Amino acid sequence: MRRLFPVTDETAVPDSGGRPGEEERGGAGREWSLAELAAAYAYPAAGPGGPLPWLRANMVSTLDGAAQHDGRSQPISSATDMRIFGTLRALADVVVVGAQTVRQEGYRPARARAEFAEQREAAGQGPAPAIAVVSASLDLDFSLPLFTSPLVPTLILTGASAAPDRVAAAEKAGARVVTAGDGIGVDPARAVQALAGLGHTRLLTEGGPRLLGQLVSAGVLDELCLTVSPMLTAGDAQRIAGGPAVTVPQRFRLVSMLEEDGFLYTRYGRS
Repeated sequence: MRRLFPVTDETAVPDSGGRPGEEERGGAGREWSLAELAAAYAYPAAGPGGPLPWLRANMVSTLDGAAQHDGRSQPISSATDMRIFGTLRALADVVVVGAQTVRQEGYRPARARAEFAEQREAAGQGPAPAIAVVSASLDLDFSLPLFTSPLVPTLILTGASAAPDRVAAAEKAGARVVTAGDGIGVDPARAVQALAGLGHTRLLTEGGPRLLGQLVSAGVLDELCLTVSPMLTAGDAQRIAGGPAVTVPQRFRLVSMLEEDGFLYTRYGRS
């Protein structure tokens, strides 16, 4: 892997052979360690008043804008993309995901990673991030491992009008139901604040597109980590964000860009 942006004498990473100039000539570079990836994707440092919630999204898109192929993101991903995926999870307090993505992708609980155990302990985090499922209807299979055997209890973000029987079923399965909206659905800003109130300030969302679109529309997304896959799929697959358009396009700034085998691993922050 090589860094394309920003490039300075301090940040340019030489290739494994140590040949001067290889990075600049387009060499593939060496495989980055998990510690280097964690440093590259570190959350902002806490301010004088303590940590504030920071919501980042991690998504993958083909060159022609498809966020999925045959309903799943794995076919357009790569091994390095999955290493970054795991690193982002290991840095997070909680992973926020939409109910449809849970159903389509067969979501399982986040696992503890021995490589990050010391770092998470030093940051006051548990052994693995919690999964927070956003669902208005709570139409979920509570017999899945996501609910029956997580290292930390799975959270469900829903509205105050959620069906009482579904709330009871979720709680019976061991999930913690968090109200983050006055009606049926979830208010994104209230969801962020509710999670922060539980001590979860390092927030990560993995979509899907409908949820990401809601977060963008609400103006609560702080950062987008987007893998650009060098693939073309055509078809009618969703983009990374769906739903109603914002009134004025939101401008984000490029924070960093890494490259390997034609995949671009970009990181954009709120301007």
